[in-house]
Amino acid sequence: MENSNFFAIEKELKLDEGYQKTYKNVDELLPTLLRSKGWWLDQLLQYQGFWLSTYGIRGCMLIDDHFNPRPTDIIVATSPKCGTTWLRALVFSIINRNSFDFSDHPLRKANPRDLVHFLEAHIRGDGSTASIDGLPSPRLLSTHLPYSLFPECMTDDTSACRFVYICRDPKDVLVSKWHFANKLRPKGVPPLSLEEAFDLFCKGVSHYGPFWDHVLGYWKASLESPKKVLCLKYEDVKKEPLGCVRKVANFLGVPFTPEEENKEIVEEIVKLCSFENMSNQDVNKSDTRSQEKPISNSDFFRKGEVGDWVNHLSPQMSEILDQITEQKFQGTGFSFH
Repeated sequence: MENSNFFAIEKELKLDEGYQKTYKNVDELLPTLLRSKGWWLDQLLQYQGFWLSTYGIRGCMLIDDHFNPRPTDIIVATSPKCGTTWLRALVFSIINRNSFDFSDHPLRKANPRDLVHFLEAHIRGDGSTASIDGLPSPRLLSTHLPYSLFPECMTDDTSACRFVYICRDPKDVLVSKWHFANKLRPKGVPPLSLEEAFDLFCKGVSHYGPFWDHVLGYWKASLESPKKVLCLKYEDVKKEPLGCVRKVANFLGVPFTPEEENKEIVEEIVKLCSFENMSNQDVNKSDTRSQEKPISNSDFFRKGEVGDWVNHLSPQMSEILDQITEQKFQGTGFSFH
């Protein structure tokens, strides 16, 4: 998730010629886009059917113009507040399971966002592709971008880079986004009411929304290219964590060996990446914010529960969201039940 403080940092960068052209194109495009009230920033803009911040649009266009995918790239993709932190931690621990001891694992010392680069931000680097091109393979990157906004060089069948996606019941997503937004609203700005957040969410106006279109983009891609895109549901992860971990490892081409199964490596990864374990690490209790990191580590952790929406949404709100979800997913083969 992004914050307007990043803009000041961007303006200080010395851009190479290609980036200068992209930034100019962004600046010319922004005034032409439909705008709506944001959740904590001033406005969201509608770009190619989705609501993004200026920051998100700039990152998307830089990716489109300058990102050079590699066959070994792994993209951890989520709509915000759908399990991003868990999925980053999981994929990192699976890929690097032979590199670290679980008792002294990087996830005990660092927030997953510091181990898995956020693509929309990292593409900026120091004003060129040097930073992201300099990452060793396999590059493990995360994103909130809808699948349809990626360039064809990343999504067509000739590209071997893979996407691991997770989504969540929209009722829980709404509640989580509402809490998260109120943590990040500037001082002096009144809290966003649940009623207003509900109205915006139902209209599709949320970061990287509409939520349902975001889910369907990845879901349809997973049906068309099952070796390229894997879709997970947060509810399944909570119910069958061992099976989901094995599923991700198989998809990434690094299945657990019989020896690893005997050593209960899968169970170790589940424990390491659990909400309870990560939220209790000292590094993730930090509430420090800065210009470079306007979102603190602790901001990413609240409850991590399935069904917490019942403590916040009225029966009418729940019914409306269920109706929208049923309508949007009708005939697609996708369901949260």
